Amino acid sequence: MKTLVLQHIACEPPGVFEDVLIERGAAITRVELDEGGRLPDWRDFDLIVAMGGPMSVNDESEHPWLVAEKRLIREAVQAEVGYWGACLGVQLLASSLGARVYAGPQPEVGVLAVTLTDEGAADPVFAGLPRELATLQWHGDTFDLPEGAVLLAESPAYPHQAFRYGRAAYGVQFHVEVTGGMAREWAMVPAYVRSLEQTLGAGAAPGLFDEFDRAAAGMQQAARQMFERWLDVAVATPR
Repeated sequence: MKTLVLQHIACEPPGVFEDVLIERGAAITRVELDEGGRLPDWRDFDLIVAMGGPMSVNDESEHPWLVAEKRLIREAVQAEVGYWGACLGVQLLASSLGARVYAGPQPEVGVLAVTLTDEGAADPVFAGLPRELATLQWHGDTFDLPEGAVLLAESPAYPHQAFRYGRAAYGVQFHVEVTGGMAREWAMVPAYVRSLEQTLGAGAAPGLFDEFDRAAAGMQQAARQMFERWLDVAVATPR
């Protein structure tokens, strides 16, 4: 499995998702776009995994590479290349398919539950997960569903938490792949600190990490289960 990982900040690698890729023997090509990494030809890959970052998909003037990245995602997904996007990665998927991405009413930060929709509970990737799933949220933007997409998970604050497009393109707004070390690195990113303090108040990081540590094993188990099932679906999808 030739896998392209699109990374937008050093502290947001695929985490548990990458563990699964390595176990499956995937050949991983990592492009760090915020560091000037150049996008390869998507036709050389079987899978694309796009992770989070502090920028908005709308920041094209500040980050011109977003234009080419969204074009790559659109072309690859339309060609039925398997795609998995987390946080910024799901917003990139939505934007590349013509949906609006915009700031939510306030950042969603913390260990918070998302609920599977009926479609999510029956989905080949999400089936078997708890109907209510603990996740780490750390974002301020949200998105409209692209035309033809299937909503898989929701939350009271941000109704669009996960969706499927076609057979093998999936995006999740939340994080379940994160390790404790990764989460603590996020608290050193200025943009993430601002959203944390705006939502939970100054000095909230230790309490957040205590809550994360209690939930981490369950989240990582869910990450492994959904990502393994996505690989099964994506690799089986004819191109």
